[in-house]
Amino acid sequence: MRTLLLLPLLLLLLLPLVHAGQEGAAPATPADGSQLAVLGFKWTKSRQPNERPAPVSTGPAPAMTSADKVNERAKRINDPAGVRDPLADTLDARSAALEKSVQESRAPKSELVDVFAYRARVRNAGAKAVEVLFWEYQFAESANPSNMARRQFLCGVQIKPGKEKELLAFSPSGPSAVVSAENLSHKDGDPYQEKVIINRIEYADGTIWQRKAWSFAEVRSAIARVTSTPWGAEMCRVL
Repeated sequence: MRTLLLLPLLLLLLLPLVHAGQEGAAPATPADGSQLAVLGFKWTKSRQPNERPAPVSTGPAPAMTSADKVNERAKRINDPAGVRDPLADTLDARSAALEKSVQESRAPKSELVDVFAYRARVRNAGAKAVEVLFWEYQFAESANPSNMARRQFLCGVQIKPGKEKELLAFSPSGPSAVVSAENLSHKDGDPYQEKVIINRIEYADGTIWQRKAWSFAEVRSAIARVTSTPWGAEMCRVL
């Protein structure tokens, strides 16, 4: 009888140890077979200046004068301070400078625009290094889950097996287009549900994994658009 009473007490003492050992454990491999686990995600909103191209002068090119040859020879020696370029005194040069001043005065002033930053932290649970990643941030209206918005991104990354990476992408679009004004006025609960989905993974060895419900053909034109310019310091581009 005493043995039967002690057994439940031992089980109660052991249960907290089991749970403590499970805390902090790495997330399980995704069920979709992507081998890329999403550890967390969030989005933020900020206001940044809208970059505008500098005005381009359309004035005539400076006329060639007899002083051009003298000016070219002067470039090969050390000019004394204050030497003026002979081309600057021509009528065409003065007209071009005046045209540039007029264009700069007419150029619209820089204004602030809304920019949304999307972040997702992922871990490579597979045995191959990831090089290219297609993913999306989904917003679904809580009151009407069929009302959904997707922000899709293309990223150039280097994620070795077992390593983690924080993805960062910027977009002019946020979740506001998903939720109706009526539901936004309700303060009880979140107006929309958020989720990050991995759509396609291109590995360093040339192999590819792609989610069955996602179509590469649907974003082909968007991919051509975002890759038409050289890739800069950014990690991801919005599709």
